Amino acid sequence: MDLTVTLAAAAAALGLAVFAGWRGARPWDPRRGVRMMPWRWIMVLSAAAVLVLLIHVGTLLGVPQRTY
Repeated sequence: MDLTVTLAAAAAALGLAVFAGWRGARPWDPRRGVRMMPWRWIMVLSAAAVLVLLIHVGTLLGVPQRTY
């Protein structure tokens, strides 16, 4: 993947993590019914995607990888 594509994907995943964190932190309103979206789980998955994409950015920039 190109660096700009990776940075755009990381920005989108970060935006989704922030949005899902905001939605997951809102109090439950019983008048509106059951929440159908697992916002906290979406936040965790998108934050994990941000971490993987930032590691990928590092490899594209030439950061040396540890060999085991």
